[in-house]
Amino acid sequence: MLDLLYRSSLVELRKIAESEGIQKSGSVEVLRARMIKQKVLSEIDLSWEGIQGTSHGELGEILKIFGIKSSGSHKERRRRLWLHLNFDSRRMTIERLVDMDKDTLYELCRRLEMPLTGTRTILMGRVGGVLTNQSKGWGRIKRSLHRNGVQMIDLNEELDDTEGGDEIFEFEENKEDFSKAYLEDARETMIIDIDKENSIIQGHLLAIQARIPELERIVSTILKEYGGEWSNSEKELLIRLVKRRGWPIEENKVKERLLMVATDMAENKGGSINMTRDSKKELKYEVKPIIERIKIKMKESEKFIKSRE
Repeated sequence: MLDLLYRSSLVELRKIAESEGIQKSGSVEVLRARMIKQKVLSEIDLSWEGIQGTSHGELGEILKIFGIKSSGSHKERRRRLWLHLNFDSRRMTIERLVDMDKDTLYELCRRLEMPLTGTRTILMGRVGGVLTNQSKGWGRIKRSLHRNGVQMIDLNEELDDTEGGDEIFEFEENKEDFSKAYLEDARETMIIDIDKENSIIQGHLLAIQARIPELERIVSTILKEYGGEWSNSEKELLIRLVKRRGWPIEENKVKERLLMVATDMAENKGGSINMTRDSKKELKYEVKPIIERIKIKMKESEKFIKSRE
């Protein structure tokens, strides 16, 4: 059964679901997860409460059977499994959080084991952070499982569902003790006055806010590679790197906010904040002649005052 579920298309899954008396609505991955839960893992309690009571090792095995990423801490595994069983990854996105009310966000924070205090924007940022950290880890089975079926599963190996080419830079964990307060300030700066923006920009700002620790590592790497300089050249490199990683910076306001936060980070890390010649405002006049004229006028004024004494 598991092999069949891995290999089947949406049409085929719907036929199987109909014959088994299982609800057949939803995308191919939503339906596949529902059928694995009901037909393969029916004896396991996969409710939220059941997931909470499942051990770290058992969660890893369950995640592998669903065909999704199985590594991470106990909490990360619980979150990933709950998301996979309850949402369509194409619809549960950071951009969609903008349209949710506070009560919905509060419930999501509760289920994702996040703090429940704060404004709607803060709750939205917390949920966005989880979605970013779990990106590509749920909602879609490993492609090799879809092609080759169950024989590709090795319960002793990790199923890594991440894709994409290698980066030029490897962003190592920062060995410095970069104050948590600085990171918190960066998060707050990223979403200042977010309520004044449209829903698209709000979603993009929240998406980047959730990546602040990653941004800090990228800034550190650039400073290290370029001798501590932070000029327009380094900023352009940052933009190219985050674009390659799929960050939503198409909107000018989002890009400007990202660069502002990154520059603050670079300065806090002791970077040399330089501006290129092109970015400096050129004076449309000569300063020296003006100073000379001012000196002449001052002398004339001084003579006039003395003549009146």
